[in-house]
Amino acid sequence: MKKILILFIFFLFNSFVFAQSNDIWTAFPNKDTTLTGFKDKNGIIKIEPKFTGFTTARKFENIIAVTEEENGNWKNYYLTKQGKIVGQDSLYVFDNGPDCENEGFIRFTDRKTDKMGVFNAEGKMAIPAEYSALTKVRNGMITVLKDAKKQQDGEHFFWQGGKEFLIDINNKVLIENFSYNDDLNFYSLEKSKEPSKDPTRDSFLGVDGQYYSFINFDKEFKYWLENTILKDLSKANLEKHTLDKITYWKEPDGWINASKTKFINQNYTYLKLKLQELKNPKADYFISSGGLNQFIFESSEYDIYFNNCNESKDWIYPTMDIVINPKKQTDRGQDHFEFLRTENGYKLISVSSRTDNLK
Repeated sequence: MKKILILFIFFLFNSFVFAQSNDIWTAFPNKDTTLTGFKDKNGIIKIEPKFTGFTTARKFENIIAVTEEENGNWKNYYLTKQGKIVGQDSLYVFDNGPDCENEGFIRFTDRKTDKMGVFNAEGKMAIPAEYSALTKVRNGMITVLKDAKKQQDGEHFFWQGGKEFLIDINNKVLIENFSYNDDLNFYSLEKSKEPSKDPTRDSFLGVDGQYYSFINFDKEFKYWLENTILKDLSKANLEKHTLDKITYWKEPDGWINASKTKFINQNYTYLKLKLQELKNPKADYFISSGGLNQFIFESSEYDIYFNNCNESKDWIYPTMDIVINPKKQTDRGQDHFEFLRTENGYKLISVSSRTDNLK
């Protein structure tokens, strides 16, 4: 967030007025919900509904990707809070949706070269379009792929070859031969002269001779599970490491919400026995990482875990789903224990039982 401005400057642009960028605007629809506009925190309309298509931003902080129809033609571009238009016909699209701002930066694609770059909050080019692919900015760092060849596989494509680096927002290489890794917590960066001895960290030698280490979410969770949960399966400890509201699956109602105290009290025997199975070296289970499901966890208390486009911020708050297979191969279904990484550690957030015996 930018510092609050002393002077309030208003810009007239396309018949609407822009306020200072620290006032996050919220999307709202027109009467038939076909177009989207934006209001400030006081409900004052800043942009009349005119955007459609790839305008997925629910909040307008600094810069967003928008699409609108003009004289029967579609045009898309990036729009800043100050009304600046940049990157026309250059939206970076992945999984049928455009990019969303992170830390004041947003990715774009140069359609002439098919290379990617990054705009900053003011719409200026922070990273030139010279990379085959790059990630969102995470703690001021970006994983990039350069000089790769795009290969088509039916309706999908993939990159072949090229070199991967970790760079900063000034396009300075920090680490060479840095393979993309979803499990790294870039907000946990530590630099040292030697590789980290922390078993939950991965270390990489930087071009400056220093070692960059990051917490590995998978290693962190498994260490936490073994030493915090499995060593103490008491009712009190389970409750301590569960969100205040837990979500569980129950036929035929689907997902149900309950207070953690009530849920654990009513299902403690099942929870304890299933988690005890994980202590057995022959236990048949695996852990799958992902992000919080925005279609299940919709209430306001989960807002912190989603970005301005309602995408899960799994690069900070991943979910870890323990999937337990049945002991008999002839039995069907699986038991799921899903944990969410929060500012206060991992918390049990949802449970589903293959026998549907939860109360």
